[in-house]
Amino acid sequence: MSTLRTTAFQLASLALFIGSATQAMAEDITFVSQGGAYQEAQSKAILESAAKKLGLTLKQDSSPKAYPIIKTQVESGKVTWDVVDLPTGDCIRGEAEGLFEKLDLALIPNAAQIPDSLKDEYSVGYISYSTVLAYRTDAFKGADVPKTWADFWDTKKYPGQRSLRNLPRPTLEIALLADGVPMDKLYPLDVDRAFRKLEQIKPDIATWWTSGGQSAQLISDGEVDMIQAWNGRITAVQAAGAPVAFDYNQGVLETNSLCVLKGSPHKVAAMKFVNEAIDAKLQAALPMIIDYGPLNPEAFKTGVIPAEREAKLPSAPGNISRQALLSAQWWASEAGVKAEERWLSFVQKK
Repeated sequence: MSTLRTTAFQLASLALFIGSATQAMAEDITFVSQGGAYQEAQSKAILESAAKKLGLTLKQDSSPKAYPIIKTQVESGKVTWDVVDLPTGDCIRGEAEGLFEKLDLALIPNAAQIPDSLKDEYSVGYISYSTVLAYRTDAFKGADVPKTWADFWDTKKYPGQRSLRNLPRPTLEIALLADGVPMDKLYPLDVDRAFRKLEQIKPDIATWWTSGGQSAQLISDGEVDMIQAWNGRITAVQAAGAPVAFDYNQGVLETNSLCVLKGSPHKVAAMKFVNEAIDAKLQAALPMIIDYGPLNPEAFKTGVIPAEREAKLPSAPGNISRQALLSAQWWASEAGVKAEERWLSFVQKK
């Protein structure tokens, strides 16, 4: 009997040791995003659940300007980050510079659910947000409200103070939409035409905003009557009670994508983590916390997102079809780089 008890004790001790060793050996993974409320929402909706399912120890870092750090890590061979959430244009730029691993689709089966236009060999679409036309409802009422970018340019029919973003992306797209270019015919951008159109409205632009917070304040405080702004900034001022409205008609949808750093110390785990991060149910959880749209269309079929909430999201089926998808590929091209360079002289010229 004592032999049986001894054996049972030994087996229990062995199991405890193995369990402790397994926990101690749990692989770390470092996820990097932009910080703030956005990363906090990701943690609650996606990141912690993904790590738990995979048995990973999740570490996080944040940087609104991660690209130079990525470049330094990879080129020095001292890579400490694994998965990064970046504007898709940065992913494309990094691909050309050899900064990212080619995605192992055998480890990322959920990538099959992401539309082809939102993924490539090195990155996969993660979240979306939109640039929209917002306006004060105390300045424009009833049916006579600005609905298109042509309306934004029509200062006679829609008088009032205006504001545009001090950046060519996607302000050039907006100018071309105002000039009658169909949403599906924007690219390659006719840069000369876009700048000519911007010259027309330039005298009527009260402020060229440089941050999302500034754009929200301008429209919330009534300093301007209509503005180019991000959907999340506008819904925030609406929630605060400001008389502001917007519509996704002629919005410009922008995306962030996930990439794995070249030389990631946890490459396989990183690939599996990417797979979980684009899982439909986890993607559906994010917009229940913050106003970013999931890029896995299956998220809208999970039953997690109520119809009322879906109607407010940029990537919802009923909204995405009314918007132009910003081409990160074009902006990463030589033509896009030249357009960026040209912008500075445009805004500085009186």
